[in-house]
Amino acid sequence: MSAPLLEDPLSLARVTPVASSADLDKILPQVNRFRMAEGILLSDPNKGVTVGYRDIRADDWWADDHIPGRPLFPGVLQCELAAQIATYDMLSNRFDAKADSDSFVGLGGLEAVRFRAPVVPGCRLVMAVFLKRARHNLCRYICQGFVGEKMVFEGLILGVRF
Repeated sequence: MSAPLLEDPLSLARVTPVASSADLDKILPQVNRFRMAEGILLSDPNKGVTVGYRDIRADDWWADDHIPGRPLFPGVLQCELAAQIATYDMLSNRFDAKADSDSFVGLGGLEAVRFRAPVVPGCRLVMAVFLKRARHNLCRYICQGFVGEKMVFEGLILGVRF
């Protein structure tokens, strides 16, 4: 699974978002400090790929405490970023969120997660999710995170609609 599925993650990191933070406010339930996704760079429901990002900053709420003197973006928050990008895909491209306003998408599971390099303040973490399988209320995604051209995160994520 470690082969990058994005052809050119570096150029994608520079494109204008197709969905802004304000757009995400209308779709994602996470707010304030726990909103990891800052924008969507690509959303192609036909190809089953959605790409979002987070700019990693030295003044982020976690930076002073994880790890003092050498801040590292926590792996669990990388997983949360992937989950939020997958949730965006599920609610925007897979299900009609407006017609079913009571729908809630939650994390169903993580598999084969690997952290391949440190993610530190001053970079943009680009997270791509690739739809592998969709069923009635379950979507399974291959997730890959990039800083520049380097893959720093990968795993499988299950999103469940309740």
